[in-house]
Amino acid sequence: MDTEKSILEVSDLKVELENRVILENVNFSLNKGEVMAIVGPNGAGKSTLFRALLGLIPYSGTIKWSNEMRIGYVPQKMALERDLPLTVREFLKLKSENYKSVLKEVGIHEHILDHSLGVISGGELQRVLIAWALLGNPNVLLFDEPTAGIDVSGEETIYHLLQKLHDSHELTVLIISHDMNVVTQYTNNILCLDKQMICFGETSEMLHTQKYFQHLHEH
Repeated sequence: MDTEKSILEVSDLKVELENRVILENVNFSLNKGEVMAIVGPNGAGKSTLFRALLGLIPYSGTIKWSNEMRIGYVPQKMALERDLPLTVREFLKLKSENYKSVLKEVGIHEHILDHSLGVISGGELQRVLIAWALLGNPNVLLFDEPTAGIDVSGEETIYHLLQKLHDSHELTVLIISHDMNVVTQYTNNILCLDKQMICFGETSEMLHTQKYFQHLHEH
């Protein structure tokens, strides 16, 4: 795999909503096969960046994806009513009739397929959302705080799953995370945000040269 092939170029990105600047001065590139962490305190604009990358909100500047990209997106959290009349099976079938092809990959047991989305555990719901993203056969995955609301043991399992999927599908991954242990263990690059770009570079270099991580832990 040619990991040096650029799959995303972002330059002079600015997001302004209702005459308020949410994010500005963002410049970075991402190569095929890389895993990039997006870090910053609450309200830094991390999820806003994702929405811009997905083309869901207006922005100025340039976001250039390679022509071959197919994006899968896993949202931060879904607040579901316990009596939601939609089963796991029905939810996945909305995306593809071939949903069973990804169940084993993400560790979903068939016995939960007929359970309502509102009653399964946080970890099970996260796996369902990852399965949903994979059904589009993406080569890029965007994860917004993939372990929010999941216990520590579940967090480790989810991140191991993401690593396995990255390796088996040769994916390029962008991940928003507050967990510095995860960032250091799983990522190649780090993009630091606090309403603007604070830093961007290889994970190993950022950890040794940026005092910004102390700032992160204080939030």
